Amino acid sequence: MLRIVVAKPGLDGHDRGAKVVARALRDAGHEVIYTGLHQTPEQIVETAIQEDADAVGLSVLSGAHMTLFRKLIDLLAERDASDIVVFGGGIVPEEDVAPLEEMGVAKIFTPGATTTEITGWVAEHFSEQDA
Repeated sequence: MLRIVVAKPGLDGHDRGAKVVARALRDAGHEVIYTGLHQTPEQIVETAIQEDADAVGLSVLSGAHMTLFRKLIDLLAERDASDIVVFGGGIVPEEDVAPLEEMGVAKIFTPGATTTEITGWVAEHFSEQDA
């Protein structure tokens, strides 16, 4: 069982997708900590460290994904917590996926991704890490 923080950074007030993903991850047997709306990257990193999370999933619909993911990854590095896997999704243009992966985001799910894809990726990614 993994411990996964699901977070909604910034001013975006739409969290239905994040809640659906959190529920799907719970149903897949993981422990999920949902931070709620309007979290700062600092709050998300603090929660991830306090909860001893294996991963952080960000839901970003605001268009600020490049800034928010970079800040989260930088803060995790500053706190010596770069082993926490960062993934996410939301309204992320296809051309931003590769730069996000280059900065250290493990996976971006673009609009239309199914909960089965997400839970499958989590299971596969972490089984590969344990191998």
